[in-house]
Amino acid sequence: MPDTARRHRSATTARAALSAMVLVLLAGCDIPGLGPDPRVQAREAEAQAIGGACRHAMRGLEDCYTLNPRSSKASIYAGWKEMDAYMRENKVEGVPSVLTQAPSDAPRAAPDGDEKPPKPASRNRG
Repeated sequence: MPDTARRHRSATTARAALSAMVLVLLAGCDIPGLGPDPRVQAREAEAQAIGGACRHAMRGLEDCYTLNPRSSKASIYAGWKEMDAYMRENKVEGVPSVLTQAPSDAPRAAPDGDEKPPKPASRNRG
């Protein structure tokens, strides 16, 4: 009887040690599906970039929120605040935004087929 008890205790100890080793090994692994969703991280990073760009363009937070209604306000604010601190530390001047609206009261030529519609202005300056 003492021999079977010793084997039982030995087997239990071996199982416990094996279980502990497996848990230690799995603790260092990145198991897919357990981390944050990469799409959520991408949206937050984009919202922070939008906030930083708004601050650099000398836009107020409210304007930035209005222009980007689908972005997280908290992430926009975080990006705006981070850019504000960076600009103050490095004495960087903001660049005014050049948002233009199409003139609504400009007369349009009648489409008679002879004239081509004007091309939109290129964003490239070089």
